[in-house]
Amino acid sequence: MSQETAITSFKKFQQSWIEQLQLHLNHLRSAQNHHRNSVEGDEDRLREAAERVMEHCREYHRVQWTTTEKDVIGVMAAPWLSALERSLHWVGGWRPTTLFHLIYTESSILFESRIVDILRGFRTGDLSDLSPSQFRVKFVKGRKVSELQCETVKEENAITEELSEWQDDASELVMGTMTDRDQRIRRLTEIVHRADDLRLRTVTGVVELLRPLQQAEFLIAAAELRTGVSGWGTSHDRRRTSDI
Repeated sequence: MSQETAITSFKKFQQSWIEQLQLHLNHLRSAQNHHRNSVEGDEDRLREAAERVMEHCREYHRVQWTTTEKDVIGVMAAPWLSALERSLHWVGGWRPTTLFHLIYTESSILFESRIVDILRGFRTGDLSDLSPSQFRVKFVKGRKVSELQCETVKEENAITEELSEWQDDASELVMGTMTDRDQRIRRLTEIVHRADDLRLRTVTGVVELLRPLQQAEFLIAAAELRTGVSGWGTSHDRRRTSDI
């Protein structure tokens, strides 16, 4: 498969993946509503729906990994994205620490909207139960959200530094021998693979630290953030093109 074909194929996969994501999110929202409206709740149904979304994320990871092996420069350039999305990209994808900003924001919004019930002692089991102080206590499997965040920040910084070093030598990529270019392209591929691995491990780690209803709200919010940025960026590109 040629490089052009690899990127074209990945672009088609992206479109199909987004469509399938919406179906999985609809199923997750349905399980979420059923849980809230049920007297005893249905956590098994929530877990199953959340796992569908996570498996969908793992599929994206597998396909991007393969595409990166074939054309890492194309993956870094991401021609299928809007200008806004490309401006926000970090090493071939979204920045892992974005997830922590998202979960803090969602928790604060829900906490404020339900503060009266919370003060009355009612616990919903959703993200409103995660007050700022709760992020510093242990959840399931003995881990902490803050602990996971620190680990992610450390790895993210290391990958950023490695990419910066690679970019510093970019001029030699053009001037060097074919062997040197191949070695440098391989190094870039490894850097993107490290970033992809961190992205998947981070979203998996966050989900594992949350209760079923919290998992649903987090995954829905993350997907809405992605589609929202994509939609806004696409609209902006269209307006910019029409003004030319």
